Amino acid sequence: MKNLVYALVGAGFMIACQPSDQPEISGMLTGIESDTLLVQSFPVNDRDSRRTDTIAMQNGSFAFNLGDSVLKQVYIYGKPSVKPNKDGSIPAISMKAVNFLLLPGQPIKISGSLDEYKLEGGSFYDDYNEVVEDCKVYSHKIDSLNVVCMDMEKKGMPGDSIRKVYAPAKEWYGNILKIKSDYVRQNPDKDVSVYVMSQLSRDQLGDAFNVLTDRVKEGMMAPLYQRMREGYEKELARDKAKEAMKPGNPAPEFTLKDLDGKNFDLSSLRGKYVVLDFWGSWCGWCIKGIPEMKKAYEKYKGKIEFVGIDCNDTEDKWKKAVAEHQLPWINVRNIGEPDVAVMYGVSGYPTKYVIDPEGKIAKQVVGEDPEFYMYLDALMK
Repeated sequence: MKNLVYALVGAGFMIACQPSDQPEISGMLTGIESDTLLVQSFPVNDRDSRRTDTIAMQNGSFAFNLGDSVLKQVYIYGKPSVKPNKDGSIPAISMKAVNFLLLPGQPIKISGSLDEYKLEGGSFYDDYNEVVEDCKVYSHKIDSLNVVCMDMEKKGMPGDSIRKVYAPAKEWYGNILKIKSDYVRQNPDKDVSVYVMSQLSRDQLGDAFNVLTDRVKEGMMAPLYQRMREGYEKELARDKAKEAMKPGNPAPEFTLKDLDGKNFDLSSLRGKYVVLDFWGSWCGWCIKGIPEMKKAYEKYKGKIEFVGIDCNDTEDKWKKAVAEHQLPWINVRNIGEPDVAVMYGVSGYPTKYVIDPEGKIAKQVVGEDPEFYMYLDALMK
């Protein structure tokens, strides 16, 4: 983690500063056990550039800059206390966070707690606070229900009982989404409507895209709008692809780069059974399943070709994971040009496809499932 050293907010500091020296992000947060914040941020159109910084606080006050005047998504967490729990375990990072969009060149002040906070910094944040306020009646109900269900889980109560207690939350989430959807429809020329849109369901997004004015789509919020539009269109393409990925249908052809930077064509394996494994170094279940994959690879080497298709990784992370886990099969990386995961309708990881010697879909298995290996055993008998 990067360690940033910034001046802390204080009376003397604020008097001495000129407007040009005003920090991008400042404020005061209560209820944080340690004196340090963890700040995660990334440009809205480049999630791979995510960074994590540690920020010191003094009596709950903080002030810092992230640099690079671009539209960013920011999450602020409280760093866990270094003091061990009663059972000797290390405290985990709480999932509670202040999250907001940082506008280029527009300082923001934050006050409150990780549970409930206020954003100040101009009309954009005033408008967003209004939306949050309208949703509070439902968000508070959901928060209270979460506490009840977590307590039930700790007591070892059955999952069915917990799900039954949590059932009302579905309606409350729906009410929140309706409030946000109505806000976008009623405020098509406000920049904040793009940010509110990013919190809608996919079904609601389709209509919302047609509501916004060109000024909003092409202005300061353009990077976020474009990311959402591209993501939405990818999901539609993924859904369409899923319909085509039925046993007996042709497997989509593709060309991807291997570890040496050379082209790998799926068609080069025609005449053989092929396993396509869509995975990523970030995917816990993918990594957990590697030992079983290796056993199957050794068992059927020469009869089945295995191809690992890495998704949503940087090149360095991909190559590091391949080396660390000593993956013996063909390894290629999906960089999204075109997006092979979309072509194959992949929406969960790992996803494995078995392709027959004629290049047709034989089997699809989503998740780390023993059924996949049972299928290979039956296929090779």
